[in-house]
Amino acid sequence: METREDSLIVIGQHAKTASREMLRLGVTEKNAGLEAVAQALIDNAHGLLEANKKDVERARTGGMKESLVDRLTLTEERIEGMAEGIRQIISLEDPVGEVLSMKTTPLGMQIGQKRVPLGVIGIIYESRPNVTADAFGLCFKTGNAVILRGGKDAISSNKAIVKVIREALNTCKLPMDSIQLLEDTSHETAERFMRMNEYVDVLIPRGGAGLIRTVVEKSTVPVIETGTGNCHVYVDETADEKMAADIVENAKTQRLGVCNACESLVIHNAALEKILPLIAQRLENHQVELRGDERARACYNNMKEATEEDFGKEYLDAVISVKVVDSLEEAIEHINHYNTGHSEAIVTSDYHNAMTFLNEIDAAAVYVNASTRFTDGFEFGFGAEIGISTQKLHARGPMGLLALTTTKYIIMGDGQIRG
Repeated sequence: METREDSLIVIGQHAKTASREMLRLGVTEKNAGLEAVAQALIDNAHGLLEANKKDVERARTGGMKESLVDRLTLTEERIEGMAEGIRQIISLEDPVGEVLSMKTTPLGMQIGQKRVPLGVIGIIYESRPNVTADAFGLCFKTGNAVILRGGKDAISSNKAIVKVIREALNTCKLPMDSIQLLEDTSHETAERFMRMNEYVDVLIPRGGAGLIRTVVEKSTVPVIETGTGNCHVYVDETADEKMAADIVENAKTQRLGVCNACESLVIHNAALEKILPLIAQRLENHQVELRGDERARACYNNMKEATEEDFGKEYLDAVISVKVVDSLEEAIEHINHYNTGHSEAIVTSDYHNAMTFLNEIDAAAVYVNASTRFTDGFEFGFGAEIGISTQKLHARGPMGLLALTTTKYIIMGDGQIRG
């Protein structure tokens, strides 16, 4: 009888074989496969929606917050968005095979660097089924095989999406095992997956703080850390009132359950009386609960008291913390202390303050007079994204095609030997 461990080994072996087959594919073949997959997602939208309906019903029965149910839910529009994301990847330049440099040594050898796939990428993620298609598209374009381990909340959706993708690849006579799904969503299987160094070259977690911390702490496979998003908007004393209100409203309410949503408003004391009531009224129109420090509550009565935990929390819900500061320096110190290295924004009319904020805030994406909601592979021109890295090695920020490649040295000689 095949055990869970045996099944994992087989999946790993198939992925390794597929990754080697992928090395033989040119950009034309890869793009043809991606186009077939994009069309198959649209053609099979009804079946995908039926599968997703099961996940959504289980989630609501289990008491999942509506903001998280939204992340789980597929619609025809979102399926079309998945297909469009893959088609955007088709339009992007294939980085694989690019020679980054070439020089001739004194002995006459040519030494250069060539961009190559990472190999087999493992992705552990939670409730968003669109990640399944996004991850496949980026990995396939860069010649990588991918093993996906989604959460149990989206298992029906993920199985349906992977089935459609594999069938489309098979029709094109392309390696089906370039995408595989771990259908066993147990923690035991996930932890074994994290130790599959023989087959998996890199592991990318996408999800909440608990998931990411578990993968970082327990994985023996190298990890690209995609962090949580305790994102701030700082309203400077020179900020335009309407611009500040528009940006905070968008950053907080456009989608609540995403990692680039604003979770904390920081506002200069000199702008407090003028701008906070306007922002607060906008947020309350969206039923957002405000939790503020003493000065914020004195300015706007309909606000709960913020705790220390509130300032460091990624809510993924209709809640925002409010901190009042007396200087740009205090704002930067507060944000760098509580942020998660994701996305931070300043609203200001002062060029010096803008440049200081850009230079001194430690985050993957730092904005001047724009919403944090733009931290996204689509918005940055990468097509779909594999995740948003909050670490500093190899990749940082939205990870597109380049982040899924590495380099190797290539050396061309004509008989040289080392003396």
